[in-house]
Amino acid sequence: MDLTQGTEEEKRRRSKKMMLWFAIISMAMMFAGLTSAYVVSRNREDWMKDLEMPQAFIWSTIAILISSFTFHFAKKAILKNNRSLATSLLLTTFGLAIVFVVLQFSGFQEFIDEGLYPAGSASNINVSFNYLIIFSHLLHLAAGLITLLVVIYNHFKQRYKSGQMLGIELGATFWHFVDILWIYLFLFLYFFR
Repeated sequence: MDLTQGTEEEKRRRSKKMMLWFAIISMAMMFAGLTSAYVVSRNREDWMKDLEMPQAFIWSTIAILISSFTFHFAKKAILKNNRSLATSLLLTTFGLAIVFVVLQFSGFQEFIDEGLYPAGSASNINVSFNYLIIFSHLLHLAAGLITLLVVIYNHFKQRYKSGQMLGIELGATFWHFVDILWIYLFLFLYFFR
């Protein structure tokens, strides 16, 4: 299919989707670089091999996984014109995202309580990598939260309906990416010590 063909609306939709995929690919490459650096640095003599992931990160993983399902079902509810269910599911998604963020900072606090700092004389290279990778994900999640707020706002303005779902489709795609990215990072950090 020629990408220059179609109505202006079709071209606009394709360009927005393509820009989102370019952003997702660049973010994935950034985290691939971070995890590659982690793997290479793992052979250092000062690497802590017995570093345990805080329990808060396990709970945050569950929260963000559930949020992906609630976002998915919110989109389906909009397609079925069930606005009240969609509202509940979108607000639940946002609530779970906030729970995720709070649990992430709780995980950082667990590190600090164990004397594991991100930098300075009391820090360790793999602890620093954990902070860097997790905090970098949180920055991307902040973009996801803004996206989610825009989706909720547009939902309340009744801008989504069958045939007009581009905004929520883009928002859901980004949200699912952030979710999958966290699950990858969590499993990587949990099992690859």
